Amino acid sequence: MSDVATPIEAQLEAFRPELTGYCYRMLGSGFEAEDAVQDTMVRAWKSYDRFEGRAALRSWLYRIATNVCLTMLGSAQRRVRPMDLGPAGSGHATDPGEPRPDQIWVGPVPDDKVVDPANVIAERESIRLAFVAALQHLPAKQRAVLILREVLAWSAQEVADLLETSVAGVNSALQRARATLSAVDTADVYKPLDEDQKSLLSRYVSAFEAYDLKALTSLLHEDATLNMPPLPLWLRGADDITAWMSGTGSGCRGSRLVPVVASGLPAFGQYRVSSSGEGHDPWALIVLEISEGRIARVTNFLDTPHLFPLFGLPAHLE
Repeated sequence: MSDVATPIEAQLEAFRPELTGYCYRMLGSGFEAEDAVQDTMVRAWKSYDRFEGRAALRSWLYRIATNVCLTMLGSAQRRVRPMDLGPAGSGHATDPGEPRPDQIWVGPVPDDKVVDPANVIAERESIRLAFVAALQHLPAKQRAVLILREVLAWSAQEVADLLETSVAGVNSALQRARATLSAVDTADVYKPLDEDQKSLLSRYVSAFEAYDLKALTSLLHEDATLNMPPLPLWLRGADDITAWMSGTGSGCRGSRLVPVVASGLPAFGQYRVSSSGEGHDPWALIVLEISEGRIARVTNFLDTPHLFPLFGLPAHLE
């Protein structure tokens, strides 16, 4: 039941972070998630006079949000990572390929928009890039079932009521979704206070800003990957990554890194030396995935005009 003493706008707004997290997992884009939640809020506000309290306000909002997401997914191309498009390229390549449209990529989201501070570790696990990318391989309703059951811990009956299906149908969809996700790459959950992770990230920043490629390579798994949306090229292995960074990517020499958290993972706003010779300008949002104490995946999101404001990163460093 809703709290009649609290204005409806405040009641709805209290659910915004968790709904944004739900829509992000469904849609694979922080920007689309915010649009979906805003649409949900508007629909809920307009129809609140017809909400009779027969279901909890939270369940009612999730029903609206699910319908909004299903509609958006019905007309959208599945979001991917560069690794989904083809084999790894060469670190000696001079042409990374034509940028692909923004709407095809799984994108990052700021933790503070989607994570409940009281349950931060568990929620970071379910918004990391590899998991969200794997969700995009599921049919839309299977995706909703898995998120509601496995991530949000709804009962099978609650999910069946929300999706207007049977408990048996929910259980069957969940079983198929689990089978599809069984091969998802695992990564360590980001724990900012973990001393080993703090040390690894400190060494990464020092090596990157000094552009010490030998030191950087020592922090990578042998089969680490580097990808750079919206460019389709991706690389596998420390040798190819080092070759790229010492060749085509050498313009990153002299960069500065500003720490943030993206999709439950350690991340940095990367600023390259400005072509004007004054200060540093945005170049990429670097998101790191750590496994067993070393860096397993590096994603450089290059859409800085949209991503840096989203993450509260400055437009220029003096």
